[in-house]
Formats: sequence, structure tokens, C-alpha cells
Amino acid sequence: MLVVTASQIAGRPIAETLGLVRGSTVRAKHIGTDIVAGLKNLVGGEVTGYSSLMAGAREQALDRMIAEAQTLGADAVVDMRFETSQIMGGASEILAYGTAVRLDAAS
Repeated sequence: MLVVTASQIAGRPIAETLGLVRGSTVRAKHIGTDIVAGLKNLVGGEVTGYSSLMAGAREQALDRMIAEAQTLGADAVVDMRFETSQIMGGASEILAYGTAVRLDAAS
């Protein structure tokens, strides 16, 4: 499955647009990560616990979007984007979305 942030794929004309596909996940942070983040705030640097949490959430949202595109028979997803929003204190939603398409088989 090709997933691109562009509206086209070089050398691969779009034969059919199948529609919007999306995948999301909501993740909550761990109290232990908050403690480490508080200490990092004093000395600076990357909070690897949060980085890891968000990376895993993005991958899960992307996998769910791809699965939805596959159920439509898509070859690719174009104009793919990520969005995030805070659901409540300590919990965020990651949303992956784009347009599922079928590519021209003749190319």
C-alpha cells in the first residue's frame, strides 16, 4: 500500500477515487512518565517516554487507516495527514486520514 502526503503519485495515474479513509487511537500517559518528564523539565532534553508513546500512537493510527483503505480495494492513500487533539488531561487522540484511490493498472 502506497501512502503519500502528495495529491498524486509520480508515474502512477489515479484511475478511481474511493473516498476518505481514517484511523485513530487515543492514548493516555503514564504517571511514571510524568515524573520523568518533570525531572527532564529541570535539566532539559527529550522526554523519550512521551516520544515513544506518540510514535506508537501514530503507527497504530496509520495501520488502522491502511486497513480501512484495503477494505475498499485501494492501491494507495494520497493526501495523507496526521492530526492530534487533547481529549482530556493526559489523553490525546491521534488521527491519520487521507483519500483512498485505485491506481491505473496500465502504468
